[in-house]
Amino acid sequence: MKNTLLFVLGIIFLFSCKSQEESKPLPRIAIAGLAIESSTFSPARSTAESFRVRVGEEVFSYYPFMEPDSTIRTRAIWFPTLRGHAIPGGMVTRSAYDSLVGVTLEMLKKNLPYDGVFFDIHGAMSVEGLDDPEGDFIIKVREVVGPDALISTSMDLHGNVSMRLAEHSDLITCYRMAPHEDALDTKKRAVENLLERLETGKGKPKYKAWIPVPILLPGEKTSTRIDPGKSLYAKVDPETKKEGVIDAAIWIGYAWADEPRNHAVVMVTGDDEAQVKASAEYLAESFWEVRNEFEFVAPVAYLDESLEMALKSEKKPFVISDMGDNPTAGGAGDVTWTLNEILKRSEFKSENGPELIYASIPGPELIENALKAGVGNQVEGKVGAMVDDRFAQPILLKGTVMHIKEGDKDAEVEVVVKVGSVKVIVTKKRKPYHYEKDFTDLGLNPRKTDVLVVKIGYLVPELYDLRGDWVMALTPGGVDQDLERLGYQRINRPMFPLDMDMSEPDLSVRWMKSSNEVFGK
Repeated sequence: MKNTLLFVLGIIFLFSCKSQEESKPLPRIAIAGLAIESSTFSPARSTAESFRVRVGEEVFSYYPFMEPDSTIRTRAIWFPTLRGHAIPGGMVTRSAYDSLVGVTLEMLKKNLPYDGVFFDIHGAMSVEGLDDPEGDFIIKVREVVGPDALISTSMDLHGNVSMRLAEHSDLITCYRMAPHEDALDTKKRAVENLLERLETGKGKPKYKAWIPVPILLPGEKTSTRIDPGKSLYAKVDPETKKEGVIDAAIWIGYAWADEPRNHAVVMVTGDDEAQVKASAEYLAESFWEVRNEFEFVAPVAYLDESLEMALKSEKKPFVISDMGDNPTAGGAGDVTWTLNEILKRSEFKSENGPELIYASIPGPELIENALKAGVGNQVEGKVGAMVDDRFAQPILLKGTVMHIKEGDKDAEVEVVVKVGSVKVIVTKKRKPYHYEKDFTDLGLNPRKTDVLVVKIGYLVPELYDLRGDWVMALTPGGVDQDLERLGYQRINRPMFPLDMDMSEPDLSVRWMKSSNEVFGK
């Protein structure tokens, strides 16, 4: 009889626990973020119109893992505010920043309180008259949501993690691949880490280890396709599997902005002080140990030599990266220096010469004239150097209109103009060309062309896969790969590789305060 009574009481207790668990309110989580890489060495400026802004429910469309019927959507009550993303470019105007952040904060105020915030940023935004914009942004978010809400920050590994950003982020992570094939996986990880800490009641991690690493390298030297980047980043995930560690990350940092926060960083979060410390210092020391092994991910040459290599090669297409004005890293995208040099060469003067596709150059004047002239007719108009004319002036382009495409979400209008054997893609607004479809939609076949010149640094996966051969050309622009030529004034020194004889740095952990401590709570 006694055993039966105990059994019944046990069943009642289990059902009671389950009922309490099922009735536990879902966490309230907001979503916000701005993402852009912006070079302080470019005269270009990014405005509010430069951002693709999603507001409210539209924000979910950016995250395939948060579709209406997804498991993640059912685990919380979500309050998406504003999420903006822009093609890399020049510094963001202060008015644009204030406007976008202002809208975000007003939307956050409408649905207080929150248990958590998914803060989705890049980390390399530069703003006129403002150091560390992401640090400023997260503090403004904190002032609205309060010190108790958990903020989980997702970043690009080319972002910068200031102490302010580290303090006000409870959870933080970044990509582990460059090119960034794991971008959505990283964002999902940031969300799942947040949900797990809220659902289990564990709350904020007890420890946040931050280590500044005095290395500043371009992405073209730190791709995870090859060593040492490949092996270095392979060390990250195993550290996250250790007891007491929530997440670990290595930030390369952004080389084309001149602020004290621009340098590499390692961060580890977790509840075991000893393990968090050991993991962070292990990753930082691993990074420092291989600093001299980083090299460009492809052969590098000046433009003349690059063109000679391409013309002699039997491998098609021979891809040349016009790196100095790479709009995917923050270049203005309209420097005419490379195109000017190509058009001077005798090999391309005849329409029967080797085919070269050039992608691309903005030229609203030529676009307007081409729309009037029509396909198959001659066109003339200025292209390029409307923003960055430091290295070459606008080109008066004269040629035959081969193709016109209207309605592109970035370029708006694209025109292919043939000048000799060169097929120049002219756009109304700047556009990076990443995919084979970008070319085939314009009647071009990048696989069959002799030479393909793209304003890019390391090749994104699709271009990498279609290349016959590849060289990265050292060309001038706002994201010049010759860092010595940039003329840094404000980064912390000494800094590798600018100071090759620097002494061994202090790679010990700096423990970051929690937001509660910062707010004195």
